Amino acid sequence: MTIFMQILWLFLLAIPIACIAWTVTHEEVFREPREYCIRRSKEGKTLLERKFFYLFTCEYCFSHYVTIIFLCLTRYKLLMNNWIGYLIAGFALVYVANAYMSLFGLIRQDIVREKTEIKAMEITSEKAKTQAP
Repeated sequence: MTIFMQILWLFLLAIPIACIAWTVTHEEVFREPREYCIRRSKEGKTLLERKFFYLFTCEYCFSHYVTIIFLCLTRYKLLMNNWIGYLIAGFALVYVANAYMSLFGLIRQDIVREKTEIKAMEITSEKAKTQAP
C-alpha cells in the first residue's frame, strides 16, 4: 500500500473509531450502562475492577480498545509491514480519532451555547411583549 493510501486509511478509519467511542461514552442511548460503569469505577472493591469499568466512561481510553478491534478486522498497518506497523497505526488512529472527538465536542458545545442564547432572547422578547402597553 502506498504512503498516500496509508494516510487516507488513517483519516478514514479514525472516523468510525471516533463515532463508536463517542457514542458509548457520551450519548443518551448508552446512558444506563455508562452510569452503571461510572458507579462501579468509583465503588469497585479492587483496583482492577475500578479501572476496568472506567474504560467504558472515558472516550480516550475506550478509543484504544475500539482501535484494537478495528486493527484486527482491517489488518491496517502504517509505515511498516510488520508488528511495528500495527503499533504505529494503533497510536496514530487513537490520536486522529481523539482529534475528531475533540472537534465534535467543541462543535456541540457551540451549538448548545447558541441554542441557549436563542432561548434567552425569546424569553426576553416575550417579557417585553407582555410588559408593553
